[in-house]
Amino acid sequence: MLLEDDILNDVGSQDLRSALLGAARPIRLAASETVFSEDDQGDALYVVLSGRVEISIACEDGRRLGLDVLSRGAVFGEIALFDPGPRTATAVALEQCQLLMLRHGDLKRAIAGSPGLAFDLLRLMGQRMRYMNLQLHEYVFMPLPQRLARKVLQFASRDGEGRARLMLSHSELAELAGASREAVSKVLSGWKKQGTLQTGRGFVEVKNEVTLRKIAGI
Repeated sequence: MLLEDDILNDVGSQDLRSALLGAARPIRLAASETVFSEDDQGDALYVVLSGRVEISIACEDGRRLGLDVLSRGAVFGEIALFDPGPRTATAVALEQCQLLMLRHGDLKRAIAGSPGLAFDLLRLMGQRMRYMNLQLHEYVFMPLPQRLARKVLQFASRDGEGRARLMLSHSELAELAGASREAVSKVLSGWKKQGTLQTGRGFVEVKNEVTLRKIAGI
């Protein structure tokens, strides 16, 4: 699999990009295929080259709580590089994906040649911790409409006509918002009636971004 240079432009330092290009192994995943599951033994970092990967954890009541949806250029699984052990979350491909996988042993050899690489990875871990703290704040202190509006705005992308679209089902949005599918569908239905957004099978399209941002509080 050939790599486009710009895919890795935003992935850490030149040392990390060189390590990924030199030692990482490309893998392909089908839609709904699991990259790794919670409590699996982990010893690898991944970079998304194409497609989308959802990161989630299991709740005690059996529901899944979505933590993030990662797309092109995103790095995940980095904790296992410093502390190989049980995975703390599950990663599943939402669609066909191409990833790069860098194993713990290959990273150790890369760090031996470029010690600064360790600081680059620590920075990535710090960014992940900051993001997770923000997620925790949202789940604990924000009502569902505000959380949901933030998720829609966070993960929506512009299509060729400039429309902000989010290609996720109501169930997938519910996982990300930490709520039931029924509760999320009810909120989305209300916004649809108000003209704030349009919904369809597997997608949400923002119609009034100003209103949605007011709901999100941003």
